Amino acid sequence: MKTVVFDLDGTLADTSGDLIAAANVCFRDMGAGDVLDARRDAGTALRGGRAMLRLGMERLGRSEDAETIDAYYPRLLEAYAEDIDRHTFLYPGAMDAVAGLKDTGFGVAICTNKPEGLADILLTRLGVRDAFDAMLGADTLAVRKPDPEHLFETARRAGGHPEKCLLIGDSDTDRKTARAAGVPCVLVTFGPAGGDMAALEPEALLENYADLHGIVVNLIGEPVR
Repeated sequence: MKTVVFDLDGTLADTSGDLIAAANVCFRDMGAGDVLDARRDAGTALRGGRAMLRLGMERLGRSEDAETIDAYYPRLLEAYAEDIDRHTFLYPGAMDAVAGLKDTGFGVAICTNKPEGLADILLTRLGVRDAFDAMLGADTLAVRKPDPEHLFETARRAGGHPEKCLLIGDSDTDRKTARAAGVPCVLVTFGPAGGDMAALEPEALLENYADLHGIVVNLIGEPVR
């Protein structure tokens, strides 16, 4: 079976608002107040918790304080788990596109560098966990993106052939993963870093989820039934 594998943050859903809020819990605990801004720093949020903590520490003039970043990372995850879906929303048309792919015989799965437990909670809260044949997080395996085995194992667990998949993402990490795996990559242009995606030279750019099915068929062909 051919499998369409999605990244989660910044690809299927805009999770930046809740991620920024969790990081600001950490900075408030430090006595610094809300250091990050949900709109201005959305791109950093989608690069992960440590990236947000590093940015905030830089603004506090403590860019070399790796010890504090390490110490507060578990607190960030805790705060995020407590309020994971207050601001998060699925991108328009995302789940219609997923349903359309499944209806025509493609496997669909998620390969994310968000911890598996948090990804599972979020997808369940959003009511879409059961729409995916498999979901692997950052800690599901001993490796994670951009290691291609993370992508390959996601395809396998979805019932697909690992070399007959396609990765849809929103970052250089997704581009590197697909390149290492030798499979096509589609990068979305509607996320916070959308304007930077063309420079990564993916096999295709996605501006609207309504166009996804045609792009997938063009890149990996019709599903094998």
